[in-house]
This record gives sequence, structure tokens and C-alpha cells, in this order.
Amino acid sequence: MKSMTGYGYMSQSNENFSLEVEIKSYNNRYLDIQHNISNILNPFEAMIDEKISKVASRGKVEVFCRLKVLETNVKVNVDREAVKMYADAFSEIEKITGYPVSLSASDLLSIEGLVTSTSERNSEKYREALEQCLDGALKMFEESKRREGEGTRKDLKKLGLAFQECNDRIAEKISSIEDYFKNLLLTKYNELMDSSKVDEDRLLQEVGTLLVKYSINEEQNRLRTHLKEYFRLLELDESVGKRIDFLCQEMNREVNTTASKSQLAEINLETVKMKDHLENIREQIRNIE
Repeated sequence: MKSMTGYGYMSQSNENFSLEVEIKSYNNRYLDIQHNISNILNPFEAMIDEKISKVASRGKVEVFCRLKVLETNVKVNVDREAVKMYADAFSEIEKITGYPVSLSASDLLSIEGLVTSTSERNSEKYREALEQCLDGALKMFEESKRREGEGTRKDLKKLGLAFQECNDRIAEKISSIEDYFKNLLLTKYNELMDSSKVDEDRLLQEVGTLLVKYSINEEQNRLRTHLKEYFRLLELDESVGKRIDFLCQEMNREVNTTASKSQLAEINLETVKMKDHLENIREQIRNIE
């Protein structure tokens, strides 16, 4: 079991550049990867997403790739032909006017097109370092998700056991429910027997209807089945958050039905506790994949 929240970091540097990769994740219904990376590393977004999807199936994941280039990657180009043309033009101006033309270096640099600069953008030279940093950060990231997920698993197991204890106490009360209705119906039957008008067939039909209406045996059986599946899911090393959430909905439905059928205060008290445990379980599974 893995948490949806995690953190990972790794850096690498040499005489040419320094690179940092940082990964953070938060709760989210689906996997949502957001990038904050240096422009020169944009071609590697697909590779980054592929690696992240192998360790995270849900959650909002923020990826930071910070690259600082220490070497000079700027090339300066001089348009020699244009310089010669301007020099010839200035000489022609001197001949025509008879006045010397004085130019400084800044004057020449201000002429558009004489001097241009370009930055080298070779992304591939950073691929190996990026993959190493990304793999290291993802390893730390996954370990932190597993540590937190293991803590959540223990909490979910405790909550599941507490829910099971409540259900076991309800199971012990089933015989009391049957006794309650037997005594109630016997009392009503004796009252009716004192009357001269008693429809025994109708009375037996009403008895059967009441026993079916207020029996919680089916709910008990389904809850035990759901609980067995719940504890099985907790032991799986895969994404189970959505399945447990769906299972909790089914369990909550059975608890509500039990509460609506119950005529005993002791059982109603246990169903209140069970609903509280389920709410706590659903709160916890919002943090797992």
C-alpha cells in the first residue's frame, strides 16, 4: 500500500552544469503530473511522465527540474561582408564630404546584423544526468510513499477490527431480536385468543411477515463477506484505494439497513459506532493510491 503523498530529491553537478530534480505529490482522484522544468529539458517530458507513472497511479505530482549551465554556450558571429560594406560606405562618405568619419566599437555593435549571438541548445547532452537524478529522486519518492502507506495500512486494519467487533456484538444480539418478537407476538396472540373473532391463518401470516421484515441475518452475512474482502485488500501491494472506497459504500448500506430494521437500542448503538468507523476509514483511504 502506498500513500498519495511523497517527496523525492536528487542533484548532480560538474564543471559544466548543475542539475536538481525534486518531486512532490498530494492527494488527487487521478494521476495529474505538473511540470516545472528548464526549457532546454522540455523534450524529456514524456520520459519523465513515463517514469513517474511506474511509481504513482494516483495523486497530483509536481516535478521540478532545475538546470544551471556553468559553461559558456553562447556563440558570437560577425558578418564580415557587411562590415566591409559599411567600411566602404564610410570611406565614400569621407571622400564626398571631405570630413573624416570617426567610429567607435559601440557604434559598430549598434548596427543591426553586424554582430549576432546564438545559444547552443543541445538537450541530449543532459539526458544521462537527468535520468540519473530522476531515478534517484523517484526512488526516494516511492520509499516515502510506502512508509506513509504502511502507517495508513495499520490504521485501516485497526479501524476494520473495531468495525468487526461491533458487527460481532450485533450478531450476538440476533437471538434477542427473535425473542423480542416472539414475546411480542405471543402477547398479541393471547390477547386475540380472548376474542371470539380470531383468524389464525391471518395471524400466522403476520408472524411470518414480521420475522422476515425485521431479520438482519442477510445483512450480517453480507457484512462478514465485505469485511473478509476488506482485510484481503489491505494486504495487497497494489492500488486499492478506489476498491476499498466502493466496499465502504456497500458496508454502509448494510449498516443503514440493519439500523432501520433494529428494534433494540443496543443494536442501534452499535450501528452508530460502525458508521463512525466507516467514516474514519473513508477519510484515511483518501490518502492512499
